[in-house]
Amino acid sequence: MSTAPALDIRPADLADPRVIRLLEDHLADMHATSPPESVHALDVSGLAVPEVTVWTIGEGDGLLGCVALKELDATHGELKSMRTDAAARGRGLGARLLEHVLAEAERRGYTRISLETGSEDFFRPARTLYAKYGFRECGPFAGYMLDPNSVFMTLELER
Repeated sequence: MSTAPALDIRPADLADPRVIRLLEDHLADMHATSPPESVHALDVSGLAVPEVTVWTIGEGDGLLGCVALKELDATHGELKSMRTDAAARGRGLGARLLEHVLAEAERRGYTRISLETGSEDFFRPARTLYAKYGFRECGPFAGYMLDPNSVFMTLELER
């Protein structure tokens, strides 16, 4: 009896064509769903900065998703670029990625993690996942502006 390869979360190689494809698919979905002024997803160059850490989740040689954590200040992080490949959805990978980021945020000593996501139905599964982990709607943060196409959420972390 063979077993499936274990899921593995590791730092992302932003030069890997598989990572680039995931991020390009993510941006394409954002632009297909929201007006341009309401798309806050980062491209590869926006993620390749010192204050952002990106991870991928994979199985064997396959890359199934990614997530990023941006440091806003010494106590506040922002969840960015959470993406599961369309073919791998429904396997709980988003939850695994979110748990990884929350553990890293706590390890860094953050007291809060926030995010911006869309208000459209396309984003309902993401909003549901975030709410399941205790995120609550909040006002704009870190330079965001009120936008009917955006939902802002935050989670206070226990120290």
